[in-house]
Amino acid sequence: MIRVFVYGTLLVGESNHHVVAPYVLSVRPGRVRGALFDAGAYPGLVLSGCGGETDVEGEWLVVTQEGLNRMDELEEYYGPGARNDYERVWVRDSRREECEGWIYLWKEPRGYPRIHGGSWREYARRKQELGSML
Repeated sequence: MIRVFVYGTLLVGESNHHVVAPYVLSVRPGRVRGALFDAGAYPGLVLSGCGGETDVEGEWLVVTQEGLNRMDELEEYYGPGARNDYERVWVRDSRREECEGWIYLWKEPRGYPRIHGGSWREYARRKQELGSML
């Protein structure tokens, strides 16, 4: 059983969920402490060091090994010490300490704007609504 916390486009119903959907065994809501950043079509998450960390909303997916392999590919994670876009590290849920697993994150914000509120879904919805008003 492999548990992975997702907070952006891999969430159920979001644009990249299809990548992992065939390999998902279960889904539970969850939260981790950190800060979200807007990289355009997807978010990045930094766990600490940015100040103002908040509970980031997401889902804990239980996936097969093939599902983890597909997520590694999507997130451009090639293994420890490699030139990765995202790092894959072990985290605990901020509200349920018994829930832990992998997460893909950035080491720093990379100059992208902060997403306040801790929800990629809510932020992306508002961003789309504002875009359609222009």
